[in-house]
This record gives sequence, C-alpha cells and structure tokens, in this order.
Amino acid sequence: MGAQDRARLMMGARLLSALLPVTCGLLGVLISNLPVTLFGGLVPPPLLGFIPIYFWCLVRPDLMTPAVAFAIGILQDVMSGGPPGIWTLSFVVAYAVIQRQRDAFAGLAGVAAVLGFATAALIVCATAYFTTAVYYWHMSPLGPIVGELAITVLFYIPGAFVIGSLHRQLVGPLRSDF
Repeated sequence: MGAQDRARLMMGARLLSALLPVTCGLLGVLISNLPVTLFGGLVPPPLLGFIPIYFWCLVRPDLMTPAVAFAIGILQDVMSGGPPGIWTLSFVVAYAVIQRQRDAFAGLAGVAAVLGFATAALIVCATAYFTTAVYYWHMSPLGPIVGELAITVLFYIPGAFVIGSLHRQLVGPLRSDF
C-alpha cells in the first residue's frame, strides 16, 4: 500500500470515527420517535438520542461536541412535536454538566454507571419539565416525565452495550492507527 493510499484510508477512518457519534444520536432520536409503541402508549418513549450524548461525552469528548448535542436536540424537538427548543436546551444543559463532571462520571462502573446515567437523564428531564413549565406558565403533571426518565434509564443498558460495541469495533481500533 502506497503512502497516498494510506493517507486516504486514514482520512476515511477519521471521517467514520467523527460521524459515528452523530449518527448514533440521530438514529436514536428517529427510532424513539417512530409511531410504534411497545407499551400501548402507557409509557412515553425513551430518550434514545441522549444515550449516545452521554456515552460519547465520557468516552470520546472530542467526537461529541456541544454542537452535536445541539443538533441531536433539534431533531428530538422536531420529531417529538413539543414546544421548540425544550429538548435542545435540555440536552445542551446535560452535556455541560457531564462535561464539567466528566472524571466523576467516567470513573463509574456497573450499577454505579447506570446511576450516573440516571443522574444525567434526571438533569435532562428536569430541565425539560421546568422549561415547559415556564413556556406554558403552569406546572404539568409529573407522571409523564417520570415515566420518560424511568424508561430512558431502562433502555440505557442495552443502548450502552450497542454503542460500546460500535466503539470497540470501529472507533477504538482506528484511534491506535493515528
């Protein structure tokens, strides 16, 4: 393999590793907002778009930037049909908290890792709840947002497994080549 071919391969690998977090987040939003329900409409859909934000912010913060979290939030706002900017603000606020406390969150393992995600998801849901309260000038019932928080935390375990597998198979090996 010539030097020019190796340079092209490295450029493609960098592009792939840069697009993977964005793609995971956008796919998560699209999947969670499909007009299909697992629980007969009793439970709100999980925030699958937030799982990649949390994961990549801890594992590869260079690939998950505030702009990416903003873009994922905008798509969540558009797809969910709620007031504009609610999920965008919530994702960016949670991103800022995760980024500031990155060492504390990244050091968690096992059940503590799930509790760390639950804390971050609580920040997202609380921000969305209070922003909506300000937007409509009244407090909404807590049931739907608590249900969304619970189902999001429940879906974190398989979501983190899938994203972690993608990271190990695609991004991790590419990082050692640079």
